[in-house]
Amino acid sequence: MPQLTRTVRIGSAHGLHARPAKMFAQAAKDSGIPVTVAKDAGAPVNAASILGVIALGIEQGDYVTLTADGDDAETVLDRLAELLTTDHDAA
Repeated sequence: MPQLTRTVRIGSAHGLHARPAKMFAQAAKDSGIPVTVAKDAGAPVNAASILGVIALGIEQGDYVTLTADGDDAETVLDRLAELLTTDHDAA
């Protein structure tokens, strides 16, 4: 199965800080397939690594590119994209 990519804009008002980064990394881990995330044109990191995700310094409005490889990659990318575009900081 070919690698799939998706570029999304971050929706959380305070970016991908600890709580939304943890939710995202856990969802990537639970997917059971390799997933990476890259900010702008930067180097991709393992999306299942909360430290790697936080180290990207992703802020609201930033664009990130997700890449997944394996069965059900499209569904996994849909789920992860939804997590990233949702404002988890809304009251």
